[in-house]
Amino acid sequence: MTAPLHYAVVGAGWAGCAAAVGLAAAGHRVSLFEAARTLGGRARRVEADGRALDNGQHILLGAYGACLKLMKQVGVQPSRALLRLPLQMRYPLGAGADGMDFVAPRLPAPLHLAVALLRAKGLSRSDKMSLARFSSSARWMGWQLYQDCSVAELLERFEQTPRLIRLMWNPLCIAALNTPPERASARVFLNVLRDSLGARRAASDMLIPRVDLSALLPDAAAAYLERHGALVRAGTTAGALRQAGGGWRLDDRQGESLGEFAGVVLATGPEAAAQLLDGIADTAPLRALAHEPITTCYLQYDPGLRLPRPFYALADDPQRRAWGQFVFDRGQLGADAGLLAVVVSAAGHAIADGHAALEDGVARQLAADFGLPALANPQWSKLITEKRATFSCTPGLQRPDNAGMPAGLALAGDYVAGDYPATLEGAVRSGMAAARLLAGRR
Repeated sequence: MTAPLHYAVVGAGWAGCAAAVGLAAAGHRVSLFEAARTLGGRARRVEADGRALDNGQHILLGAYGACLKLMKQVGVQPSRALLRLPLQMRYPLGAGADGMDFVAPRLPAPLHLAVALLRAKGLSRSDKMSLARFSSSARWMGWQLYQDCSVAELLERFEQTPRLIRLMWNPLCIAALNTPPERASARVFLNVLRDSLGARRAASDMLIPRVDLSALLPDAAAAYLERHGALVRAGTTAGALRQAGGGWRLDDRQGESLGEFAGVVLATGPEAAAQLLDGIADTAPLRALAHEPITTCYLQYDPGLRLPRPFYALADDPQRRAWGQFVFDRGQLGADAGLLAVVVSAAGHAIADGHAALEDGVARQLAADFGLPALANPQWSKLITEKRATFSCTPGLQRPDNAGMPAGLALAGDYVAGDYPATLEGAVRSGMAAARLLAGRR
């Protein structure tokens, strides 16, 4: 048995929470520092106009085993905190999608996909044959690409129909990678498909939070850490990192010491990590990452409003300023009745004309797609944009890793090298790996 050591984790997003819990569970002393007042990083609760909202609407997958395991470890019951739905791409009847309806039944894999394809509405025979051909070819390839290319190139290579690309593949790509298919990595996209479509049936389920994102993990992680004797300090920014004896010292922005530690996990965004590592390690890969925004548009209607289902896919169309890609009925998920959340991923062009234009376009899109004119005039609306929500997941991207990090230091975050794009699962896996790395070196 190794003696317990004192470790610091800088950043209490999902990666930082995972790293801190992993170190504490191994019996070590942990200090967790978070610059913001609310834990959760880019997946957290925010206050807006007196309301508690999320800084972005999320969908998890049944394949997110690391997330689900961590939730259970800190006392969150996924069956209560998440609404589990079968894989689906269901559109309202109006405006461009013509009611496409694809739902995977609860049958063993891969039978569930075959039956979903046979029953799918709004797809022609050629669309269905195209999708079946892609799925069988990807399985034969082992869901691997030895030479990366864009998702758009991959879909063209497998002769996917224009309708299938528009209503199935493009929304899935943007939802998973937050990068347009023309610039998105096909290799990483196939990794996500491998672990969902290519795995057991439950792995492809869609998991929608019933609670706010801070309650989904970070709040419970903080409580777990405190029960295990850890220090959790929100509103504390690490400003400097330097060697001290056989370990590392952290100072805040005022130069006051935060403590000396056997090791430090840097679970901040890449920019903050680069600043702390300046002169200590190679920061070029951190500084080279480009980023993509995500916008969530909240629209409050009469409490009597209820969509037929908890969420729908939407056919985005810049020509008519219809920017939404998914809409969620938050009233069916435990929030205020009549509150809808519309997600606009890879939102750079959508936010170019300002918040008012985007809100108006989304509201009009909902009214047209659902055939309900009243949706064009919400009682209240709020846009929340994460300008650097994810890294831009492009073909051949060399992501930062821990191979060249000095002993006692480790990076954690959804941008750190791994199979997954910038997702909650990627963040949690990275945090767990960083904890194992530091503890293992000792």
